[in-house]
Amino acid sequence: MRPHFTAFIGPQRLAAGSLAEVAIAVMNASQRPAAPPIIIFADATGQPIDLDLRGTERDVIARLPQPAPYDPDAAANQAASTEPRGRGRPKLGVVAREVTLLPRHWEWLGAQPGGASVALRKLVEEARRANGDADRVRAARDAAYRFMSVMAGNLAGFEEASRALFADDRRRFAGLIAGWPDDIRDHVVKLAFSDRAEP
Repeated sequence: MRPHFTAFIGPQRLAAGSLAEVAIAVMNASQRPAAPPIIIFADATGQPIDLDLRGTERDVIARLPQPAPYDPDAAANQAASTEPRGRGRPKLGVVAREVTLLPRHWEWLGAQPGGASVALRKLVEEARRANGDADRVRAARDAAYRFMSVMAGNLAGFEEASRALFADDRRRFAGLIAGWPDDIRDHVVKLAFSDRAEP
């Protein structure tokens, strides 16, 4: 999935799309006299991002960070590939880290086929499969909250709406944000609930 970004000029949505599309729209809008503050958000995280918008469109696009597709193992693979290759088997992206367990846990892991490392990898993969939906819901809720904190932190009902969001009370949440500016309200709902079916 391509990363998606949204820019707001005051309480109004200015642009949405790829980082290049949004950056150019922001660059053009910021040249207007007395332009209100413009903030760009990464929709995946709800975090505001800063860009260097000096120069021509070509200059701006050349300076944009090049996002890699989401890969939860990317950091581990990158760390493994930067280390010098030693003797023995290749690491295949494996990163050694310390794990603290009780003796009975180590005994159980050691008795598993393939040993402790294989058993731990299987357990992690099972948990990722089993908790995938819950992890996506949590990430969407957190992104919505980060966006809300920046764009709606001083709007009426923010505290109560935050509580309803974290309680997953969609009906109460919708009622509490109904009076917010349309674009802010719609974007919060999109971030929080767009991947989920109606209850």
